[in-house]
Amino acid sequence: MKLSFSTNAFVEHTLKDAIGHIAALGYEGVEILADVPHLYADRCSRGDLRRLKEVLKSFRIRVANVNANTAMGYYGCEFWEPLFEPSLAHPRKDLREWRVAYTRKCLEIASELEAPSVSITSGRMASGIDPDQSLSLLRDSVDRLVGDARKYGVLLGIEYEPGLLIERYEELVAFIGQVASPYVGANLDLGHSHVLGEDPWTVVSALGSGIFHVHLEDIRSRKHYHLIPGQGDMDFSALGGCLRNIGYDGFVTVELYTYSHQPLEAARRSLKHLQRVFSVSS
Repeated sequence: MKLSFSTNAFVEHTLKDAIGHIAALGYEGVEILADVPHLYADRCSRGDLRRLKEVLKSFRIRVANVNANTAMGYYGCEFWEPLFEPSLAHPRKDLREWRVAYTRKCLEIASELEAPSVSITSGRMASGIDPDQSLSLLRDSVDRLVGDARKYGVLLGIEYEPGLLIERYEELVAFIGQVASPYVGANLDLGHSHVLGEDPWTVVSALGSGIFHVHLEDIRSRKHYHLIPGQGDMDFSALGGCLRNIGYDGFVTVELYTYSHQPLEAARRSLKHLQRVFSVSS
């Protein structure tokens, strides 16, 4: 396993500075936020990508994942939940189309940056539409992206989360099975799984080789608030053992958007704790 840190903790910094700080601490990888204020795909030019590749090369760090979960840059339109919307399951066709196009751009960006995966979510359940209908819309959107994922050689990892349309591991396993593409799998957030009270070995073994990328944070008392590893209740030694037992050798990205006020300290303390419990070196 390789340790990475997400730039979504560094939203008060430029993307270049965030990458520099994360690399300097000793992380092998960096997850790039595909949203404002970092890499909003609708405003990303070829020149921007070229310069970003030079930055990554100069800091000698790899892109672990392109995080396309949110679209805060889309603010200004009227929809019920801005954080994950417009989603791939949005009941309005024009807004679903926007998200499909945005995700397609993120897949191309990930390919340019030699990132193995792009993460997405299902979005939230909406008033006035049955969840099964929403899942059907989501399936249609994801099916349309499979060809793009194949074209760019980038994996599409769906992240489940409490309160979303796909909010438990069983739902994600079922959805991945329906899509039945080697390019569609899981962006597994083990903190979300812990909040839900899921057994980690059951989750990891059920998703198996379909785990494309892992998000990690600590959780206390099942409260969905991302904490620095070591500050909550999660057993990271056991989690590391679960991932090793299925042969997972990809990136584990610490996601601490809750620490935008002190991202450097959060990243430093996370790395120190995880290197010890995971027995990995920088």
